[in-house]
Amino acid sequence: MRPGRRHLPLLAAALLPGAARAQARWQMATPYAEGSYHTRNIREFLEEVQQATAGRLQVQAHINGSLLPMPQIKRGVQQGQVQLGEILLSAYANEDPFFDVDAVPQLVTGFAEARKLHRLANPYVQARFARQGLEVLFCVPWPPAGFYTNAPLASVEAFRGMKMRTFNTMTQRFAQLVGAVPTLVQLAEVAQAFATGVVNTMVTSAAGGVDTSAWDYARIFTPVGFSMTKTAIFVQRRALEALPEADRQAVREAAARAEARGYRLAEAATGATEAKLAERGMRIEQPSRRCSPAWPR
Repeated sequence: MRPGRRHLPLLAAALLPGAARAQARWQMATPYAEGSYHTRNIREFLEEVQQATAGRLQVQAHINGSLLPMPQIKRGVQQGQVQLGEILLSAYANEDPFFDVDAVPQLVTGFAEARKLHRLANPYVQARFARQGLEVLFCVPWPPAGFYTNAPLASVEAFRGMKMRTFNTMTQRFAQLVGAVPTLVQLAEVAQAFATGVVNTMVTSAAGGVDTSAWDYARIFTPVGFSMTKTAIFVQRRALEALPEADRQAVREAAARAEARGYRLAEAATGATEAKLAERGMRIEQPSRRCSPAWPR
């Protein structure tokens, strides 16, 4: 008996189960620009995931806060607006002090210490995310942070009265302690904030300065090793568990490689981005003893 025309799609699906299997299509929101090493790392991570799952999982990345600004990304993943997100972890320090531990000034000053701190804090970070229906896949550090100004910093007293861009609890507190006026500004909005006079100084890494073309709004970068914050790349647990076991494993294995690669990229970016700032005309000034990054007392 020959199958009728209406049975042909079912017959094709039975003969070609791989082709008939539904694809998972995810969205990802990240606040960082295309040229950032964080974004390059994300692109490679997503490509590895797609290859390892034979295209069963495909993810579209929305960069530079184009879909969701960073303050909305975490909730966006919780609510299923997107399945993957990247945030500066310390920007959410109001939820849990462990999110802010790497933002403590000079708690760590190098990548070896940053790795150790991440290993110690990560179980507590994961536990908090798990209670919110999320899972952290991997974290990537920023290089050590420094100050961006238009005048030399002879001492911490030079900050008095300045309008300082802040992005987490620690930078907010630092600005208050040195007599600056703290203003919360996301990285994607920094250039505009300087141009309109909303802020006139900030603390971030040389990589952050390159990503925002700091030479357009600041003349001096002082690398004080203020802190080494990190980004967290995380997934909605429900979306992850909906995948076949093999695909879940592929995502986690690609994430482990992305974290290791991210540390290498961050180390390489430290010197390269300082050199880029200098190449574009910024002065790189080493801090004096009176401009110590130590927490003001």
